[in-house]
Amino acid sequence: MLSRAPSLLAFLLPTLLAQGEARHHGGLWTHSTRPALLRLSDYLLANYDKGVRPVRDWRRPTTVSIDVIVYAILSVDEKNQVLTTYIWYRQYWTDEFLQWDPGDFDNITKLSIPTDSIWVPDILINEFVDVGKSPNIPYVYVRHHGEVQNYKPLHVVTACSLDIYNFPFDVQNCSLTFTSWLHTIQDINISLWRLPEEVKSDKSVFMNQGEWELLGVLTQFREFMESSDSYAEMKFYVVIRRRPLFYAVSLLLPSIFLMVMDIVGFYLPPDSGERVSFKITLLLGYSVFLIIVSDTLPATAIGTPLIGVYFVVCMALLVLSLAETILIVRLVHKQELQRPVPAWLRHLAPDRLVPPLCRRGQSASQRPPATSQATKTDDCSDMGNRCSPRGGPRDLEGTPRGRGSPLPAPREASPAACAVLRELSSIRHLLERREEGREVARDWLRVGSALDRLLFRIYLLVVLVYGATLVALWSIWQCS
Repeated sequence: MLSRAPSLLAFLLPTLLAQGEARHHGGLWTHSTRPALLRLSDYLLANYDKGVRPVRDWRRPTTVSIDVIVYAILSVDEKNQVLTTYIWYRQYWTDEFLQWDPGDFDNITKLSIPTDSIWVPDILINEFVDVGKSPNIPYVYVRHHGEVQNYKPLHVVTACSLDIYNFPFDVQNCSLTFTSWLHTIQDINISLWRLPEEVKSDKSVFMNQGEWELLGVLTQFREFMESSDSYAEMKFYVVIRRRPLFYAVSLLLPSIFLMVMDIVGFYLPPDSGERVSFKITLLLGYSVFLIIVSDTLPATAIGTPLIGVYFVVCMALLVLSLAETILIVRLVHKQELQRPVPAWLRHLAPDRLVPPLCRRGQSASQRPPATSQATKTDDCSDMGNRCSPRGGPRDLEGTPRGRGSPLPAPREASPAACAVLRELSSIRHLLERREEGREVARDWLRVGSALDRLLFRIYLLVVLVYGATLVALWSIWQCS
């Protein structure tokens, strides 16, 4: 019996020494003269293992509550479909291995410790496309009941499906999806820190002086399945709206002014050559304007903004206006061999296109009857025949006669008088042909003016309907 005592003491001595050392260390945490913050930090991190999820019962998940506050919208890249934001991200969870009694450590209820020293959930944003330039926050706050608060600002560069069809009156809705990259919902669950209404209307720190206006932040929790495992995710929908004033002043107003000047150009006389040069100048000016604004318009591979279609249609309207002007100038242009106005066109233009104007023009410049012209021609022929050498001498004195009446007996005329009469007859024929050409030109001018007014009214109606349609569409989209 006595021989077994040394072996028993040798077995119990290490245990007693270990208990005494532990009792000594426990008293050291609470009764040492070291500062309370150092004693508490050593107490919490002495036997802490940051590689294990901090729960005493592994069947119980760790719930991480998160919150997002949008601070600024830095850029919206429509071509690459990328949104760059600056947010304040907050999350907290309960670490069951970071708990203490405040009475043992000078009533300390909150302590900041390095983030690298404790377990941190692997919650990331699914839409991340770039690391960004987020500042490194090396500390977290730990409360005495184990609540860990991790606050940090994030420079977020995320992929977003941007719809630019309504530019510059567009509203974008981009999502930030927070989820655990590895852990299932049985290990890490995600919840919302604040109420959804508070998150939606919180604009307390938003920088509101940029191009974009924050309408709200919507939240949605979703549990999804992947390979027979369930994962939790929290979506934050950042809804922003572009301020259109700058683009309306720099893009829409110049285009509207050029279109108004094109409409005013129809009041130039169609028979003057100024209208064609004026409209060509407008077309060239609009082309230069489109070259300047091409860098301002957003461009994507999947669509074109409506304002781009608007510019193309305005260019097409200017081309149609120029083509109409060329047609009218061609109609009213004076030519020596210009054909008379067809009867059907002369009947259509004064009676149906613009009746008051054409009727006044027609009554003011009524053409003489064709019979009188024929009579004048016959008289000239007869007057020339009196001096014909084959017919013999004629008497130049006679009484006035009507068409078809017999000639009186002519007297003998001198060769000089006959030469004068022939010259007068040729001059009269020349003047009559010139007058006929002027009358044909006046007829074409009346037809061209009537057609010009009709095409102008149609053009003006098309422009007004097109403008009203665009304004209505933009108003509906802005209200919705």
